[in-house]
Amino acid sequence: MEQVRVKLASGIELDVVDTGPRDAPALIFLHGFPESHRTWRHQSAHLSNACRCIAPDQRGYRGSSKPQGAENYTPDKLIGDVFQLADALGVETFTILGHDWGGAIAWGVALLGQGTRVTRAVIANAPHPVLFPRLLWTNRQQREASQYFRTFRDTANDDMVRQHGLGAMLLKAFGERPESPMMEPEEREALMQDWANPDAAIAMLNWYRASPMAVPPMDAPFALPEGYRDAPVPPLAIPTLVIWAMDDHALPACNLDGMEVLIPDLTIERIADCGHFVPWEAPGKVNAALDAFLSRTGPEHPKNG
Repeated sequence: MEQVRVKLASGIELDVVDTGPRDAPALIFLHGFPESHRTWRHQSAHLSNACRCIAPDQRGYRGSSKPQGAENYTPDKLIGDVFQLADALGVETFTILGHDWGGAIAWGVALLGQGTRVTRAVIANAPHPVLFPRLLWTNRQQREASQYFRTFRDTANDDMVRQHGLGAMLLKAFGERPESPMMEPEEREALMQDWANPDAAIAMLNWYRASPMAVPPMDAPFALPEGYRDAPVPPLAIPTLVIWAMDDHALPACNLDGMEVLIPDLTIERIADCGHFVPWEAPGKVNAALDAFLSRTGPEHPKNG
């Protein structure tokens, strides 16, 4: 999976895997925390004969640009990177796919680009921007599972991270590091090298620090605060596939409740006996769900340069 360096209009530079026919329907894959473009390695390989598969290391990750300061990792900038990447590669319309934090950005890309640039969306274990904030206030399981946000946002931990890498922060937040025993040894070794880079480690944490998401402490009331308003998010009208690993401890399946009201053309694929990192923990099931969804929704008519 060779990478090319792509400079965006903003000046940000991303390392990108770009495989498959240039005149085929374009798929843009967004990875989550704390991984890389390789999150989607099985899907890119599976689909690259018929689709143009584009998988960046996002801003702050691995060799891509790492601007200092949490203000450079706000969702608007991360969403903007995706559209600027499509522009730089001559891709006018595309399907957006995202997992974890990449899924959070994919929701934003899909909502902003539906009807113009984005024709389909695939979200893997990433909560909806209307449902998730509500759960953080009202659902004990989700609030407890999200307390690590508060640790990640504490800059008092930065000296530890710079000295010992991201792994030290993960141990502090979770008591363990989130590598799955299903991860191949060579993938694990590459991930450890990525986590050891102090600049990348702080940049990854800045995604959490720049997010406007409120994570209440456990002793706050389990009720929506007075005057609470949902995020001003329109319905997502394009065909959307949500893949959900049912053994995800960070994002329980309650995140699926009510999603069909917000997305008229919704397909949900529940994957049993699988943890959070579903693209590579259950690649065969994810690939089968993608095949069915992409076939049902039909090929795009790309207008690529």
